[in-house]
Amino acid sequence: MDAKPPLRILLCAPRGFCAGVVRAIDAVEQALKLYGAPVYVRHEIVHNKYVVEGLKKKGAVFVEELSEVPDTKAPVIFSAHGVPKSVPAEAADRNFFAIDATCPLVTKVHREAQVHFKRGRHILLIGHRGHPEVVGTIGQLPEGAITLVETAEDARAIAPADPENLAYATQTTLAIDDTAEIVAILRERFPAMAEPHKEDICYATTNRQEAVKKVAPKVDAMIVVGAPNSSNSQRLREAAERAGCARSALVQRASDIDWSVFGAVTSLGITAGASAPEVLVEEIIDAFAERFAVDVESVTSAQEDMFFPLPRALRPSAAE
Repeated sequence: MDAKPPLRILLCAPRGFCAGVVRAIDAVEQALKLYGAPVYVRHEIVHNKYVVEGLKKKGAVFVEELSEVPDTKAPVIFSAHGVPKSVPAEAADRNFFAIDATCPLVTKVHREAQVHFKRGRHILLIGHRGHPEVVGTIGQLPEGAITLVETAEDARAIAPADPENLAYATQTTLAIDDTAEIVAILRERFPAMAEPHKEDICYATTNRQEAVKKVAPKVDAMIVVGAPNSSNSQRLREAAERAGCARSALVQRASDIDWSVFGAVTSLGITAGASAPEVLVEEIIDAFAERFAVDVESVTSAQEDMFFPLPRALRPSAAE
């Protein structure tokens, strides 16, 4: 038997679950523990098929809209991405036991948007049309209160009615560099524009992108473990390409690896989006270990110790 070719794997740290995702998944698991199945969840709790399938097996029922939920006393959980105001209103109308697992960092963006609106400012939201987080943020305010800015071209083209009364906010999972370019254009055009007190792009998105930027120039190829509909995972793949890695792919499971692309590399970077569980990273390393003599080392760009407590209805005291 031929000796396996050597492969150096650089593992990005931090990677994978962020505090908001851990809290959202824990919320579903805790609701199942306290109240039993079924527990209804509006939208994928996090954008990861593996996580969603695992929770389904335990008794979680995923729906896209509350209209799909029968009249029930069972908990109804809102996903980490946040929801428009109309959703909790509909839940209240139907007397649902609603639990909001929106990431606290998304809630912060919602609150800031509401404050700007009260102060008479029009809000420019930097984000991706149709992403659940963006839908949720726009849905905090009356129609027309927020203008979506997706690209630098949009930033150059928008013509707000009152350029002196503007504020901007951003989706929490954007590419730092893209967003910086858009913000710079907006600042130049609208110097009076109000800014977030603290960066809206969340710490986890920032840290994962920084780790990728450190690793990408040192490897032949990069794998981002994550789902195609996960915004922060897509941004990691783009960050790897920008940082000089010619081959980068978003991969959900080991079975998705394209060996015609990854079969002949000598060095590989691996990271995972904020909604991808570590077990999938290990599965992918194992797949490479079957073909290569792997040497794995970790490259750390930041230490993370962020923790968010569970929604109140799920804390131990709630069950008593």
